[in-house]
Amino acid sequence: MRIKTGIGYDIHRLVEGKKLFLGGVEIAFPKGLKGHSDGDCLIHAIIDALLGAAGEKDIGQLFPDTDPRYKDIQSTALLKKVVDMINEKDYEILSIDSIIIAENPKLAPYIPQMKEILCPLLGVGNDDLGIKAKTNEGLGAEGQGVAIASWAQVLIKKK
Repeated sequence: MRIKTGIGYDIHRLVEGKKLFLGGVEIAFPKGLKGHSDGDCLIHAIIDALLGAAGEKDIGQLFPDTDPRYKDIQSTALLKKVVDMINEKDYEILSIDSIIIAENPKLAPYIPQMKEILCPLLGVGNDDLGIKAKTNEGLGAEGQGVAIASWAQVLIKKK
């Protein structure tokens, strides 16, 4: 059995006039994440971790911000494309662990909804997807409420 791991990271600046999406969930907040797509940094980190584990190009090369097809696209659609790529390469997703770093809004209440959306897209059970919400204790861009960041680690195996 061939097992591989991948790590993903993403950060986006918070801006007025955009909706906030994390883990595919629209979260009521006065600011959203600036990005060519919907800016969902949790999904972007998961995508990069999956692509890295499978030896593929990163999210920016696969879905460039210069391509109008991806302007304002839901990140769940990008994730579906990547999961299809993983499946075509005969890999199975075993587990994913992730962290969202944001001072505000408080994200723990949204984690069950995120899992409801992401688990079917990823083809994993509820216990195979970890999502944790952390603050940065007032430090850095995340702690000052200027940005939200996410980290993800995935484990995949050859079918």
